Amino acid sequence: MSILDRINEDIKKAMLAKEKEKLEALRAVKAAFLLAKTEAGASEELAYEKELQIIQKLIKQRRDAAEIYKQQNRMDLYEPEEFQAEIISQYLPAQLSEEELRLEISKIIQETGASSIRDMGKVMGIANSKLVGKADSKSISGIVKQLLTS
Repeated sequence: MSILDRINEDIKKAMLAKEKEKLEALRAVKAAFLLAKTEAGASEELAYEKELQIIQKLIKQRRDAAEIYKQQNRMDLYEPEEFQAEIISQYLPAQLSEEELRLEISKIIQETGASSIRDMGKVMGIANSKLVGKADSKSISGIVKQLLTS
């Protein structure tokens, strides 16, 4: 079952349970999927990796907005954004711990033969594609910088 199928099922359940906030988050994900699908071509299904990228992007958007609202003391806007981020994040696979992430990136650095910060682009390209959905780009980038500068 694809992520879109799971979201469609959850939309039906949220409608029956009259969960307005959850329904709003799920419809936003479905809209983003449909938009990406039409951009790719009407007959094509989205690849699993592309679905994960879309979900990560939506979570990041909500968390960034929530952070801005929090800084401005707008808890009435902060809480719905944070709630939606939590709902959407349920569709991501289990996130790697920092230790597991460090281990995976170390393997990638060894495979590519990267030795300095100049090789960061090469490592990031492989790491982002290999770890899609399991970690966000910001944490991957931070660990890659640490490992290449030490």
